[in-house]
Amino acid sequence: MIRKLLLFFLFLLFAVPSQADEIRPAYLEIKESLEVKESQENIFSLLLKVPAKGNKKLNIQAILPKSCTHITPVSTHLVNSAYLERWSVKCKNGLVGETLSFKGLNSTNTDLLLRLEFKNGTSQSVLLTPVKTSYQIPKEASSLQVVKTYTWLGITHILLGFDHLLFVFALLLIVKRMRRLLWTITAFTLAHSITMAGATLGFVHIPQQPVEAMIALSILFLAMEIIHEKQGKVGLTSRYPWLIAFIFGLLHGFGFAGALAEIGLPQQAITLALIFFNIGVELGQLMFVAVVVLVGLFLRRLKHPDLLQRVETVVVYAIGGLSSFWFIERLSVF
Repeated sequence: MIRKLLLFFLFLLFAVPSQADEIRPAYLEIKESLEVKESQENIFSLLLKVPAKGNKKLNIQAILPKSCTHITPVSTHLVNSAYLERWSVKCKNGLVGETLSFKGLNSTNTDLLLRLEFKNGTSQSVLLTPVKTSYQIPKEASSLQVVKTYTWLGITHILLGFDHLLFVFALLLIVKRMRRLLWTITAFTLAHSITMAGATLGFVHIPQQPVEAMIALSILFLAMEIIHEKQGKVGLTSRYPWLIAFIFGLLHGFGFAGALAEIGLPQQAITLALIFFNIGVELGQLMFVAVVVLVGLFLRRLKHPDLLQRVETVVVYAIGGLSSFWFIERLSVF
């Protein structure tokens, strides 16, 4: 039974990153032109980002209102495993009150984040799904819509953020006692909440590429700490897990902020969106921790301590190898 669970975990470890293209959210950004000339009114530039599986584009198309006509052709480029389409349209009646829909979204496993920016400074963000494939644009987004959208974005971001989950998983392997685990997770949460808010609001800025490389290095550090502990060398993380979680949590917060910067925040509800994105991240993190703890309790009931230790060692080496690969890969793009 444990051997099967190990094989399943290793399959997830190496298969999930390769399958992430299909479940990564698509994105449509619509910006109204700031030109004040009458002839330039109701002109919108569009950017559609659709995940690619290999070189094949997921079949998702934006269906605009009938009053919209193209004023520039669609240009398509493949960038970082996603197809980017850019074009401009003129919508005779504007977009407020109109309905946008997406053909093909209902036949995929991905969601789509729709972001609209108007020249009066307001913006809206809404998450569409294979079940909900259209959106009627109100004059102003409601607070409830902001709460629902950014909470769900936070949950999906952490659950699809494989590197963040591996860091939390490594912490769980080091911290054995439930009380210490609660303090450790709390420290990690507090730290990344601080830096995510600070970076998102513009109080501090760190380039995203070094941050992503250091996140990979933080996972490798924890994997090495686990191996050293198995060799009888008690490391700093085992003695002060909350401190290590807090220090690296500050780093991971910049990673969350980078993702939130790509999504964007509604200008009229920045604080609300930021709070509930963070709440969503925490909910997703708690879901993951709960599943890992339950699986750990189940494995301990099988009463095969030697085999369980060997399984854990193989898993830790796999985590270390994957995080090393990520670090080198991310370092090479500087």
